[in-house]
Amino acid sequence: MSKSYTQAPATLVLADGAVFKGRSLGKIGTTTGEICFNTGMTGYQEVFTDPSYFGQVLIMTSDHIGNYGVKEDEVESSSVKISGMICKKFSGTNFSRLNGTTSLQDYFEKNDLVGICDIDTRALTVHVREKGAMNCIISSETEDVDTLKKQLATVPDMNGLDLAQKVSTKESYFYGDPDAAIKVAVLDCGIKENILKCLTERGIYAQVFNCHTSYADMQKWSPNGYFISNGPGDPEPMDYAIKTVKEILAADKPLFGICLGHQLLALASGVKTFKMHHGHRGLNHPVKNLITGKSEITSQNHGFEVSAADIEQSKDVEITHVNLNDDTIEGIRINGKKAFSVQYHPESSPGPHDSRYLFDEFIAMMK
Repeated sequence: MSKSYTQAPATLVLADGAVFKGRSLGKIGTTTGEICFNTGMTGYQEVFTDPSYFGQVLIMTSDHIGNYGVKEDEVESSSVKISGMICKKFSGTNFSRLNGTTSLQDYFEKNDLVGICDIDTRALTVHVREKGAMNCIISSETEDVDTLKKQLATVPDMNGLDLAQKVSTKESYFYGDPDAAIKVAVLDCGIKENILKCLTERGIYAQVFNCHTSYADMQKWSPNGYFISNGPGDPEPMDYAIKTVKEILAADKPLFGICLGHQLLALASGVKTFKMHHGHRGLNHPVKNLITGKSEITSQNHGFEVSAADIEQSKDVEITHVNLNDDTIEGIRINGKKAFSVQYHPESSPGPHDSRYLFDEFIAMMK
């Protein structure tokens, strides 16, 4: 299936002054954000709609992007959440999947997404890996590098940015079967659709709350447990959510956190978080479960991590999972409490299903 579309010369400028030239994709325009890379070979639509990517310009390291089009139900939220996309070969309006509903180009245009293709993504990814996370700007409106550098200089650094409140639900809503035996209150910091599916297909009825919701307000629903979701940005400025997690811990209620939720649990337990050099994003990160001794291949998307040094000094926090690539902390549990969390994404959308047992452990904890 194909339809012509207009491409223009496009320019990518990084905060360290590096410049890459290519061709436009999606909407003709200009966009900014923190540049990062994802090493996944599939699942681009789920990645683009993941709220945890809000504010980021994403390099897709897979060679072909757009080749299987877009399918309406393969989304993690109601819209594209990345700020921009960079790839090598863009299929544009051509795609081969019979049940695809539209092309990625049409989807990006509908979502006002600006991107750039025909870039040497291997060289760009190596550059980011060596220099670290930084802001960037993409433009298909102007090729004037000096103009783009001036605009880029006004973009705030991701460190210290509270972005979760920008993607959290405005109004609370229910998800799942109202007759389900277990009720879970979900603190939405940017939750992915498939997390809710993994919860509800296991017999949970969820009420999803805005990230500013207090423990007292969630407790009025009398849930059996609490889930703290993934989301974008720096967890440290989220004092309101940290307070809520502390109150859940004080009440000794079952709690499970994923990604940003993991970081919030750590902060609520006296463990600091900090910005990573370039983050973990992909579908193939090996993690070891220190409780069982087994390893699992995991889906990841985060640019902050919890402090291993702080955990070593803590009497309350125990490490349960570590990353086998760089020894960073991938999971914790709180001693004497019914609370645990992981840095990676057990809902695995996209990704392997090695870690879905964590949802079952959460249910067992509530029962």
